[in-house]
Amino acid sequence: MRSSPALSSPHHRAAIFRALRHRNYRLFFIGQLISLTGTWMQSVAQGWLVLRLSDSPFLLGATAAANSLPVLLFSLFAGTVADRFPKRRILLVTQSTAMVLAAILAFLTFSGVVQIWHVMILALLLGIVNAFDAPARQAFTVEMVGREDLLNAIALNSSIFNGARTVGPALAGMVVAWIGEGPTFLFNTLSFGAVLTSLLLMRLDTQLHRGPHRGGMLRAGLAYIAGEPHVRALLLRAGAVSFFCFVHIPLLPIFARDILQIGATGLGWLSAASGCGSLVAALILAQLRDDAPRGKLLSIAATIYAPLLMMFTQVRSLPLALLFISLCGWAGVTTMALTNTLIQLTVPDELRGRVMSVFTLLLMGLSPLGGMLAGSIAELVGSVPTVVAGSAVIGWLLVLLVEWQTPQLRRL
Repeated sequence: MRSSPALSSPHHRAAIFRALRHRNYRLFFIGQLISLTGTWMQSVAQGWLVLRLSDSPFLLGATAAANSLPVLLFSLFAGTVADRFPKRRILLVTQSTAMVLAAILAFLTFSGVVQIWHVMILALLLGIVNAFDAPARQAFTVEMVGREDLLNAIALNSSIFNGARTVGPALAGMVVAWIGEGPTFLFNTLSFGAVLTSLLLMRLDTQLHRGPHRGGMLRAGLAYIAGEPHVRALLLRAGAVSFFCFVHIPLLPIFARDILQIGATGLGWLSAASGCGSLVAALILAQLRDDAPRGKLLSIAATIYAPLLMMFTQVRSLPLALLFISLCGWAGVTTMALTNTLIQLTVPDELRGRVMSVFTLLLMGLSPLGGMLAGSIAELVGSVPTVVAGSAVIGWLLVLLVEWQTPQLRRL
């Protein structure tokens, strides 16, 4: 592939958004931007709702874990589904189901009958949806843009996700503080209309990327990962970061209410600051030249994430907390987006759904389990910051171990 021109040239600035020249991807981009804003609004409001109903760090983590358990159980099988069936059809089913679940949560909240067990069951059902949605969505990207613009599309996908993560939580924090959680769940319900419309308007070759109907598909995907040392090491490092260093995410309501004492609006600002740092990371990745040292940047981001998180847990000033959590957002997205990119550069097209299902399992399945474990320990010892910092230390040591054992990753 050609090297990109200098960063200052108009051609290069246009190249940052080159995946948008594809009509199907433009539709996807707009639909996802609206829908993910609603998703992040619901995520923040749901955490505050659980804390309001239970006043329990354990239940905060348990609700996140309920969302992740189906990902652990079903995502590998979902990868084979993504390689066998039309991915747009899968996404239409998963997004429609997620819309119904959001509508149920909105109804329960508006009616005043919502209870913790309602939230946990809906989280569990949404986890099943996400287990099938995530690998199909990631593998669908190449069908919209082709291999030529795949890396740019991955970075733009991350920018959509984190742009919504910047706006959604800030809006949710204000709405929850003023009128409660219900309106955020209603907005999320309505926002799914955008992504469903975008999927229906796409023009796709239905004969492309339909996988073989044979046994052993999952086994073949796992055998590929076991036999490819670079992919294996990338996944191990991503798993260490996800399980040990993302533990603060479901526990942010505790930091907002009890540690920093900034309430629901402050929780929105913390989540938005993390999203802002993540958005900066995604935009930087979108404009990287083809000869950029991706492996070296990935190693730096993965190595500094845990120390940044440890510093966040120790500050009691809101400006410093916003600074460190935004830097955590930058490091976390740089780590995961570059891991995604390097894996997809390596994996054959016919194995893409299965390999990405393992990545999904590590990113979406392990992270909430780590949060639940941290919440359980914090409820016993009485200090959420200490537990989160201790977990970050363990994750940091594992990342350093992978770096030491596979230094060739820095040359990818």
